[in-house]
This record gives sequence, C-alpha cells and structure tokens, in this order.
Amino acid sequence: MSPERGEVQVRAGAETDLTALTDLYNHYVRETAITFDTEPFSPDQRRPWLLSHPKDGPHRLLVAQSAGEGDGSLLGYATSSAFRPKGAYVTSVETTVYCAPEAGGRGVGTLLYRALFAALADEDVHRAYAGIAQPNEASVRLHARFGFRSIGTFTEVGRKFDRYWDVSWFQKDLR
Repeated sequence: MSPERGEVQVRAGAETDLTALTDLYNHYVRETAITFDTEPFSPDQRRPWLLSHPKDGPHRLLVAQSAGEGDGSLLGYATSSAFRPKGAYVTSVETTVYCAPEAGGRGVGTLLYRALFAALADEDVHRAYAGIAQPNEASVRLHARFGFRSIGTFTEVGRKFDRYWDVSWFQKDLR
C-alpha cells in the first residue's frame, strides 16, 4: 500500500504498539476536541482497550506504519469496537480512525478504513456507526467516501476546552 510520500503497511495492532498508540491518542486528547477524553492516558491505562480488539472477530484494531526505508513509525490506526454493551447491539460496531498529525492528507485513513471494512466483510456485523465531533470536514469526507450517511447530530453533547461541541452520527450498512 502506498499513499503519497512513502510506503505504508497496514496490519493488526499488537501489544508492542501500545506506547505508540497511546502517544498518538494522547495528542488528540490534549490538543483537539476530536475525542472527548480530557485527560491523557498511560500505556497501562490503555492496555484494556487494546486487548478488547483481537486479531479476528468484529472488534478489530488495525495500525498503519511507514514501511520500506522509513523508520516504521506509527502513522495511524482504525478500530471497530462494540457499539453498546447490551446483547441486542452485538451486530453493530462503532468505527474510528486516528492519523498521526504528520500523516494527515496522505491517504492513511483511507488505507486503514479499506483494510478494516475488508476484514469485517466476513464477520456477523450489520451496521457500522461513527460519531464525529464537529467541525471535522476531513473526517466527514472520509466517512462519506466509505458509504456512511448522516443520521443526526447530538448538539452541544460534550464540553471540552471551555466550550460545547456537537457530534454528528453516521451509519454504514455492512450487509
């Protein structure tokens, strides 16, 4: 796989990625309203999240890293996670993509979602949902490219950086 400006490998996330995954996520915790977490995590605090995404099944963690002559740095990750904890939601997943700041606009999110939806194709998953804090046009475009459609907005649902943020919800049929 080769987005602009270098080769990229997409693979299942592993415990050896935990520190890099935590560092990447913490950037968004500290600097943006893209996530509504307000305090950075330690790798040990993020370990249960990582372990909730096995290499197979409907809940996946895929990582993108630079390949070839690069340093193997983490460029981003995508997940499909449990949508809600109740049994009737078992065939629904919530998906998300996080790209390293230096990887934005290089096609990494597209590569990750392409691989994620290919991995989910044989799983018993009916729908994927994505909540996108607004404004975030790049994420809205990415989700639209993969067939997500808008299903509504929760207005002023989260408070971070002393202001309220809306979250728009999107849905993708997988069957």
